[in-house]
Amino acid sequence: MPRTAKAPLDADEERVTRAHRLLIQLGAALVCQPFDSRTHDRLRRFLADDADDVLTSLEALRQRPEAELRRRITELDGHTLLPVGGSS
Repeated sequence: MPRTAKAPLDADEERVTRAHRLLIQLGAALVCQPFDSRTHDRLRRFLADDADDVLTSLEALRQRPEAELRRRITELDGHTLLPVGGSS
């Protein structure tokens, strides 16, 4: 039985998590097919449209006190990120 989170991700946590996953996917795609124009377009779109917000969220997360970060890790242990607008 899958574990569920005790608390949902806040906006900053979700933004950084989604960006992290996207960038890992794009990095892997670039390694496998370095000249794929669709991958380059997705990366350019991310950099143009989303990167600044993600970096702002990342900085906000980095500014949290250690005690708060430890509490959130405990709350989110086993959290599964659902697709945008999705449920399961």
